[in-house]
Amino acid sequence: MSENVVHLHKPTDPPTPDTTPTVLTVVPDAPPARPVPIWVRSGRAIKTGVTHERTKATVRAAARHGLYTLNGGRIVTRRAWDGRTGSRYERMIRAAEAAGNLEAAEEWEERLQRFRAARHHRRMDLLHSPVEAAKGVAVGAGMSIGALVALGVVMAINTGHVGDVITPLTATIDFIALLIRIVQIVWGPALTIAPFLALLALWSVGRKQQAAPNWALPANVRNGEGEPITPSIVVKALRDLGVPALARAIKEMGDAGASMLGPIRIAGCGVEVDVTLPSGVATNEVQGKRRKLAENLTRHEHEVFITIPEAARTVRLWIADSGALDEPIGPSPLVTDETLTANYKTGRAPWGQDLRGDAAELSVYQRHLLVTGLSNQGKTAALRALALWLALDRTVQFWIADLKGVGDWAPFDGIAKVLIEGPSDSHCIQATEMVEDAVEEMNRRIEAVRKDPTLVFPPLIVLVDEAQKAFMCPAKGEDGRPYGGAKATSRYFMAVREIHNQGRAVDVLMWQGTQDPTDQNLPKLVREGAHTRASLVVGTESQAEMALGAKAVNAGAAPHLLRQGLDKGTLVVASDGITIPAGQSSITVRTHFIDDEPAAEIAARAKALRDGVATLRSIDRTEERDPLADVAAVIGDAARLRTDEVLKRLHALDTAVYREWNNGRLKRLLEEHGEEPKKSHGVMVVRRDDVARALANRNDDGSASAAE
Repeated sequence: MSENVVHLHKPTDPPTPDTTPTVLTVVPDAPPARPVPIWVRSGRAIKTGVTHERTKATVRAAARHGLYTLNGGRIVTRRAWDGRTGSRYERMIRAAEAAGNLEAAEEWEERLQRFRAARHHRRMDLLHSPVEAAKGVAVGAGMSIGALVALGVVMAINTGHVGDVITPLTATIDFIALLIRIVQIVWGPALTIAPFLALLALWSVGRKQQAAPNWALPANVRNGEGEPITPSIVVKALRDLGVPALARAIKEMGDAGASMLGPIRIAGCGVEVDVTLPSGVATNEVQGKRRKLAENLTRHEHEVFITIPEAARTVRLWIADSGALDEPIGPSPLVTDETLTANYKTGRAPWGQDLRGDAAELSVYQRHLLVTGLSNQGKTAALRALALWLALDRTVQFWIADLKGVGDWAPFDGIAKVLIEGPSDSHCIQATEMVEDAVEEMNRRIEAVRKDPTLVFPPLIVLVDEAQKAFMCPAKGEDGRPYGGAKATSRYFMAVREIHNQGRAVDVLMWQGTQDPTDQNLPKLVREGAHTRASLVVGTESQAEMALGAKAVNAGAAPHLLRQGLDKGTLVVASDGITIPAGQSSITVRTHFIDDEPAAEIAARAKALRDGVATLRSIDRTEERDPLADVAAVIGDAARLRTDEVLKRLHALDTAVYREWNNGRLKRLLEEHGEEPKKSHGVMVVRRDDVARALANRNDDGSASAAE
């Protein structure tokens, strides 16, 4: 019977001495836990023992060394068979045929024929060798005995004892008998030990070749993290890629696939190798399995890049050293070299490093630029690094619209002639008007060059950061045309297209940075108009094609495979302004990051080169004009003018003010003063007398109007 435990409970309030009783509560003991059945405990013990790390290590070691011996025997047998037969040559012939190299196949066929002819001669010689060998043994034995007897005669003459004649012969016989006794003693133990020595030799061969499954290998070998890239590792990775035709071809090749590989070259922080694929295997089959190939090479996906060189059926693999791409690159030369200058026409901007560790330098001469990617991946920093370098050329002018408006482009105050900063629709409108003004400047330059081809204008960089805001702006002008959009009615879209079409001829260039490209915020005609296209990480392959073009993506450019956040500042660039390895259509660049403080110092150096630039912080088109007086002025002495001719002359008079004017706006102006256009011979015209009367009536009222 279990014992009871008595607990004393007292109220929480302080008791009075006389009235608070002690409360007794009897709590029975908890029932004892039921014993665990022995079969359950035994199962747990067995499971613990089987799954223990020491048990796993022991099993792996036993399997590993056993398979070393077994597979070592297979390797030795195959080597012996290859040495005695022509199978090696036959494998090489099949490998050359699989690779489509018929010349090599013919050469190996000739070697096989020579091997078979030599083997036939050796076998024919063996038919005559026993008789010749017997004759040789008899002659050798006779000559040896004769020499021993002659030596004995010399000894007998020297000593005067006739018995010394046979002394050398008996000594030789005794020595042979001793050798026979030694062999008789050693033969038994040697027969016992020989199998163990043979197994040890086979184990050694298997161990050198790591001839065991991966799961049975030691932890350091099994992990393989960062192991050097060798031809056998590359071929094995390709064989296990999951492409049946490729696996079969490698298996049939006599050299186990080594003929597919070009030389493995050190390339920066990794290695590079060209792989000629066998017939029946397409390059896109390898491209589509980048992750599996990287893991087969004991690398992460972002550490393996696959590109398509010019050679047919060839892929170029660049394999980084493990962890090398996670190390930062050095500072920009703009920061470290205060004497660095720029030249728009002949210079190249120090943008960063390629994957091989070489300097990546970009020429911006007469090239429109587009940089795109996801948000917060380094797009503005990449654009600003180029602009800071180019600012060191005092001849270059900048018009900048920063539609993010957080101060990234503030260092250009005093460098740029126009600097618009802000994310609102009004800032997008001003950015659009800035680009339209650049179109007018471009047209002015083109007209001037037509009159004087020797004219040279200073380069003008029209830069819009976060350009997707301009494309997506919903505001409309007085004429009803939208500022944003991707149609022919969009003012921003059409202005950018005009600069793309003709700007480079007079050094008016369009640079844009935009996020997350789509057909809505980056129309096809705009992105195709950029000569230099660069992309940070994007979300999908279709976005990669929008950023760089289908040709570059089909040839291996893969910004959609970069790691968001981890590959910040890494760009895939398609441009003829940067050195791209032969046969490739793009290059991956790790850009230098220039922080705000160094950027301000570089900007200060650029300002010191200039004569002082008064930066316009907004586009103001509210200049006071008298539209009615301007209409009277453009009509002049003519009795009447067609309305379209009046609008044309107004536009020529002041493009900034009258750019948006149309027939409706002109009609409203005259109606405000009691007149309106009338028809003459079926065509709308403005009469000089009507305009003069409107001016007289207005002056009598003392009113005036200003252009909107």
